[in-house]
Amino acid sequence: MSLVLVVLLPLIGALLPALMIRAGRNACVLSAFTFSLLAFALLLSHAPAVFRGEVVRAGWNWLPALGLQANFFLDGLGFFFAGLILGIGLLIIVYARFYLAKDDPMGTFYSYLLLFQGAMVGIVLSDNILLLLVFWELTSLSSFLLIGYWKHLPEGRQGARMALTVTGAGGLAMIAGMLLLGEIAGSYELTAILQQKEVIQASPLYLPALLLILGGCFTKSAQFPFHFWLPHAMAAPTPVSAYLHSATMVKAGLFLLARMWPVLAGTAEWFYLVATTGLLTMLIGAFIALFKDDLKGLLAYSTVSHLGLVTMLFGFGTPLAAVAGVFHILNHATFKAALFMNAGIVDHEAGTRDIRRLGGLLQLMPVSATLALVAAASMAGLPPLNGFLSKEMMLHEAAATAWLGNGWVVAALATLAACFSVAYSLRYIVHVFFGPRRDDYPHPPHDPPVGMWLPPALLVALVVLIGLFPETLAGPLVAVVSGAVTGGAAPDYPLALWHGFTPALGLSAIALAVGGGVLAAYPRLRARWQAGAHPEAKAIFDGALAAAVAGSRRLIHGVHNGSQQRALAFLVGAVTAAGFAAFSAAPHGAGMRALLPAVPVAVVAWMLLLGGCALALLLYRKRLLAVVAVGAVGLIVCVAFLYLSAPDLALTQISVEVATVILILLALYFLPKEGPLSSSAQRQPLRHLRDGVLAGAAGLGMALASWAMLTRDGSSLSGYYLENAVSGGGGTNVVNVILVDFRGFDTFGEITVLGIAALAIYALLDGALHGRVGRRLSAWTPDLPVSVDRHPMIMVVATRVMLPLALLVGAYIFLRGHNQPGGGFIAALVVSIALIMQYMASGFGWAAQRVKVDYHALIGAGVLIAALTGIGAMVLDQPFLTSTFGHFHLPLVGEFELASAMAFDTGVFLTVVGAVMLALANLSRMGRRAGHLPVNKAPMDIDPSAVPPQEQN
Repeated sequence: MSLVLVVLLPLIGALLPALMIRAGRNACVLSAFTFSLLAFALLLSHAPAVFRGEVVRAGWNWLPALGLQANFFLDGLGFFFAGLILGIGLLIIVYARFYLAKDDPMGTFYSYLLLFQGAMVGIVLSDNILLLLVFWELTSLSSFLLIGYWKHLPEGRQGARMALTVTGAGGLAMIAGMLLLGEIAGSYELTAILQQKEVIQASPLYLPALLLILGGCFTKSAQFPFHFWLPHAMAAPTPVSAYLHSATMVKAGLFLLARMWPVLAGTAEWFYLVATTGLLTMLIGAFIALFKDDLKGLLAYSTVSHLGLVTMLFGFGTPLAAVAGVFHILNHATFKAALFMNAGIVDHEAGTRDIRRLGGLLQLMPVSATLALVAAASMAGLPPLNGFLSKEMMLHEAAATAWLGNGWVVAALATLAACFSVAYSLRYIVHVFFGPRRDDYPHPPHDPPVGMWLPPALLVALVVLIGLFPETLAGPLVAVVSGAVTGGAAPDYPLALWHGFTPALGLSAIALAVGGGVLAAYPRLRARWQAGAHPEAKAIFDGALAAAVAGSRRLIHGVHNGSQQRALAFLVGAVTAAGFAAFSAAPHGAGMRALLPAVPVAVVAWMLLLGGCALALLLYRKRLLAVVAVGAVGLIVCVAFLYLSAPDLALTQISVEVATVILILLALYFLPKEGPLSSSAQRQPLRHLRDGVLAGAAGLGMALASWAMLTRDGSSLSGYYLENAVSGGGGTNVVNVILVDFRGFDTFGEITVLGIAALAIYALLDGALHGRVGRRLSAWTPDLPVSVDRHPMIMVVATRVMLPLALLVGAYIFLRGHNQPGGGFIAALVVSIALIMQYMASGFGWAAQRVKVDYHALIGAGVLIAALTGIGAMVLDQPFLTSTFGHFHLPLVGEFELASAMAFDTGVFLTVVGAVMLALANLSRMGRRAGHLPVNKAPMDIDPSAVPPQEQN
């Protein structure tokens, strides 16, 4: 389980910095550093096994019903990337402590950083591709928070949105590609997929899966034409830039290319898509970097170029190119993180990152300048530094690669990109640190505290040591990582500074010479660059986004213009068309089940049902009559349930009808009694014809589907429920056992939705009591006369006599529900109706003064009790909401049964009562505001002195 902790520790640690900041900045940093260090130490504890070629595994069942496991595995590749993420992350944590200003929310920063760190570690250690996708999207979200950390800066907000848009879109493509890959391989486990190369590459789905997966990789690693988001992410604080560009975010795409190399590489499609994209990105990024004046902008485009270099190497598809790619990832992480931190030091101490305002810093900042010189020289590929070694290997592979039969194209373009790389690296050195001192620095430059220069110094030390002793320091690591990438033993290759006079050495010498010449001619080249027309990626992105938004708006306004009739027409038409298409696409015959005779009572009920529906349709504008007609239809359905031996459904139907009709009638008090007649409908009679055709087709389709089902024999779950209701659920009322046991989770979701709906009604009606709507309500007068006798004595007496009887009936229905028709839902509706009648008969103020219940709390208590019932089953090591029962004996009472489902039913009861009564309370509040109904206050706010005497008696 220590491998799982490597992933979980940063995620758990992300909770602490925001809390520890109250104890001071050092305590905040220490908490973040400790969790990262623990994860790094646990990772290193597996190093001996990894270097022996073993694969460490850990995990647990995630969704066992679907055969999905949350598995992690650690091989050479995962160890390498996790080491970069956690190791450089520790340095960034220390660096950020001294970089961030006092008014920067440091706790928030470290929480975001650890969240991002945990997501990245999750990507590189996941064995399940679905789990990998979860972490992949989490990196997009957490990087959005990091890039937009300085949310007061418009460029920070825009950079974060741009990164999230591009990488999020690529992530959606990759989700589809990974699902296709899992379908081809027959498994979602990476270790199983990596053994299916022949099956995957022979599948017709290989190319679609490849394109979709590469879409995710290219967007994440800023490959052309998706490279533009990365430079705009420079609006983030420099510690974020250093982390994202050296070891994390942009390396995620490279990691996935390396991880999928054994099964996706080796085809012409892979070569031309990946190698070509990488080559173009390397060249374009290097060329643009040369003309950037912002230090971080220059480094950002150089990152784009180096990411393209590694992508190109992986695209070549040869084992030696894969080795070169792995080696350059290591080298790039060391010198690029050091350079970004150096750029932050210059900005922090000199007050600017603009190269045009810098120069002569070597004498003023000797420590920082020395570190920058070494790191930039490695980026340029100068010996004896590590960047020189991997650049030589890249040029060697480029010289040996043919593109469309041409053996010189790749080598020439790669060498050209290397020339630009030398030029922008020398520009970083010469234009920033050499030359005369200036007297117009925004701040007097000086070396920073040790906490800022020590982290990049450690990385620069690695740059030098790996360059001098590559075989000793990097050889074993590169070998084990390359073996994991290629799916076998790494090929023989020499990691040395000198390989003799080779073509790669000649190309490297050309790059150094030409790069130096480019720097010497930089003023002229800069003038030509500025005079020429070149596309601006940000403007293109903004234009494309604006066009997409405008097109979407036109589409939405054209299809969804606010007309519910049109929306329903689209919905009903689409569903009907899909149903008829499915019906006509397959052969079918007449059903063989014998038909039952239609007794006169059923025929009469059916005709009444049709008549009620027709009446509701004809009287739809007369709202009161339409509600009555719909209520009559519900009562007929209730009779049908009784006729079909479904007493539970009949009780539910009649209680729902009574409660909803009463509430709807109360709501109609505030509405015109007749609905408006649409003038557009009068002008467009074809709309009526369309609606009639759709309604007829949908009705006919439902009738045919019902006929087809009822005239055919078939099996269903009903047999299982009937056989197991008593033995498994302890109740003879199968319907109730299904609701509280077999499908208790559905019921729990339904009462949760009911509670949310009640709270939404409260919020909507509460809003109607304020502002313009509240003023209109206060000035509103009913469109019909209001009765003088608001509370007829007969109704008052009748409801008060009926209340205890109704409550007794409700209790009886509740207690018998597990074995006889009834249950918590029906009992709640019976009790709600009884309470509604009290409010209607005697006034809200009178009733609320006596029923002092907070209906919000009642809803919450109901959902909480139902949830605790389910959690109690989990405590006993049973699935959520598993019920239990037992039989007990008491003197005088005799034998009786107790079931845990009663507690769940209690939650259902409380939620339903609270939801119905909350709706009633809000309607009464509106009536009070309108001034035409009796006093209406929430139960807890009732002031007895404010209740009129007629309401108190």
